[in-house]
Amino acid sequence: MRFARLTFLIAGIYGLLALVPLYFLKQQIGRGYPPPITHPEYYYGFVGVAVAWQLAFIVMSRNPVRYRPLMLVGVVEKASFFIPVLLLYLQQHVSSSMVGGALIDGLLGVLFAISYLRTAKDPRW
Repeated sequence: MRFARLTFLIAGIYGLLALVPLYFLKQQIGRGYPPPITHPEYYYGFVGVAVAWQLAFIVMSRNPVRYRPLMLVGVVEKASFFIPVLLLYLQQHVSSSMVGGALIDGLLGVLFAISYLRTAKDPRW
């Protein structure tokens, strides 16, 4: 259970550190990666949902056995970024720097799946 606790805590903290600054970088992102963001409601909506998931990961880290069913949803959350970015990269639609972030999500997805399998052996489950 220690593995799952640490995995979800690290994932949540990392995610918050990576995502919260996006609330203040909309203009800079639009300039650095044209075209400019024309639908800020989608941008801020994406960031908000992603931040909410990071908070969920931190909550899950407090009691992985209790929140075990959500671990598989966490795998889907990570795969929903990792897989499309990988496919877009293969089609030359995103830069290699975007793939770096996606690889981190892919790794976390694998660690979430391992956490799910390891918590099944916990006698409290």
